[in-house]
Amino acid sequence: MTEFARVIRDLVSVLPAVLYRPPKDNEKKSLGRLFQETAARYADKSAIVFEGRELSWGEFNILVNRLAHALKGQGVQRGDCVGLLMENRIEMLACFFALAKLGAATGLINTSLQSKSLVHCINITNATKCIVGQELIGSIADVKDELPLSDNDFIWVKDEALTSSVAEVGPDSLAPSWALDVMATLDTMPSDNLPETLDIRAGEKACYILTSGTTGLPKAALILHRRYLAASEPYARIGFRAKQTDRIYLCLPLYHFTGLGPGVGTSLYSGASIFLRRRFSASNFWSEVREHQTTLFVYVGELCRYLAMQKESPDEKNNPIQTMVGNGLRPDVWDVFRQRFKIPRITEFYGSSEGNAFFINLLNKDKTIGTTSADILLVKYDFDADEMVRDAKGKLAEVNDGEPGVLLMKIDDRFKFDGYNDKKASNSKVLSDVRKKGDRWFNTGDVIKKIDVGFALGLAHYQFVDRLGDTFRWRSENVSTNEVGEILNANSQIEIANVYGVEVPGVEGRAGMAAITLRHGVEFDSDEFSNYVMTEMPAYARPVFIRIQPAAETTVTFKLFKASLRKQSYNLSEVEDVIYVLKPKSSRYEVLDNEFYQSIINGQHGY
Repeated sequence: MTEFARVIRDLVSVLPAVLYRPPKDNEKKSLGRLFQETAARYADKSAIVFEGRELSWGEFNILVNRLAHALKGQGVQRGDCVGLLMENRIEMLACFFALAKLGAATGLINTSLQSKSLVHCINITNATKCIVGQELIGSIADVKDELPLSDNDFIWVKDEALTSSVAEVGPDSLAPSWALDVMATLDTMPSDNLPETLDIRAGEKACYILTSGTTGLPKAALILHRRYLAASEPYARIGFRAKQTDRIYLCLPLYHFTGLGPGVGTSLYSGASIFLRRRFSASNFWSEVREHQTTLFVYVGELCRYLAMQKESPDEKNNPIQTMVGNGLRPDVWDVFRQRFKIPRITEFYGSSEGNAFFINLLNKDKTIGTTSADILLVKYDFDADEMVRDAKGKLAEVNDGEPGVLLMKIDDRFKFDGYNDKKASNSKVLSDVRKKGDRWFNTGDVIKKIDVGFALGLAHYQFVDRLGDTFRWRSENVSTNEVGEILNANSQIEIANVYGVEVPGVEGRAGMAAITLRHGVEFDSDEFSNYVMTEMPAYARPVFIRIQPAAETTVTFKLFKASLRKQSYNLSEVEDVIYVLKPKSSRYEVLDNEFYQSIINGQHGY
């Protein structure tokens, strides 16, 4: 087949989804209704496989209905928000769908958060109740008294894996006295669909995605039913081209939109079943793909790099995966999946939980985030001054084709910006009067560039380049340098911390590095500092490198100067200051010596 014929075939196959328009806010379309309709259509077909359990769509719908009736009996009602802290498992999705059927929003909480960050995430969504899995009950127990919730507002969901491992029923297998065991009441609950589900409108709240914001201060990105439906259908039809006979390998955390949208959303639109995993395992991946005949795979780039580093396995040969959809796939790893793993279709996409539009590689081109139907601008950025470039008239200057620029996406009636639960945070992401007076643009904070992918019917294609300095990506999480800096500045040893991201060979994204200036007369105490960082930050937010700097450098406008620090990075031949490193699986910062530095450069570091 010629390139022209292949592109025409691809375009024709996705045309219905390309022409798709999101539902209007007052339409009676919702996540719960979509789940219910899919369950009715494929009632006897497999819906989900997890740790030796398998439910048909009909069985899954009954479980969801009983949970919804139980939650309704506990006072959960339309318009409420309920926090959900649970690992990937059947019950996690069942709670999510049950709340959607009731018209209540789910506050999806990152399972790695604890203490202050966990309290913040529950409070920021104004959650009236909190559902917590048995496997994470300790995290809630530690902060229960700091939350504006009573004992009747905590709902406990047992974990079959933990319960079955307890020889006899004891305290560890039972709900604590301050939480309701919702699963214990399910057999007495009605199994029929709830009448309110059919009345929920597209403009109502479906969930909050708590952006992976580093230090326990995430922002709550609002996802309306309209937004979820508008994003998920293209992933299903354009990205995966999913059918009811497909099975999706899903191992990404469901509190992030990549797993929840392309993964779960595709299943809802197509009837494809899900093979669900609590967490990713590179060593088990190909054997499970073959055992469960998973034809579709939802990825992030970091997972793909781990798979590319594995030794060749007999199971990877002639594997059943036909299409993979995700983001962050590096060009060199892309080649491995094409050539070694022989994946026919790779649909990279670009978007964010709070963003108003997305890009998708609908024509199966190599090494591109694809194209978009949104109106966009790529503007020049001065990395040294850390600001966008303006022309002589004061307008933002656009880049030339092929040059990297900061991506702005126009906010209009089709590509609405729902923003965060925090109005101030939402406003900070919007630029006005960019092209003409009164226009509004979403500032992604990401740098992309236009690339030539060959014949593409005139559709412009783009490639992701990097995040701007104030935010970087590490271990599949977004890390805010400002928020990390605020936490470090609260340490008794530190006068000021300047945080930035640096490259680590063979690793996706950037590792955190902080140039810190100590208080007058203070000698750096690594043990105290290490304990502080381990306590105050989740693992992905902790700086990997610490540079002890005599004095902080600032620009003429007193902004912390980062350009030279980023450039010097942790290069021992360029930096005279002492640098500390947090080695993999370590909980203590130690001086970076030449031996470990060389192991980093050679890609033998273990990060």
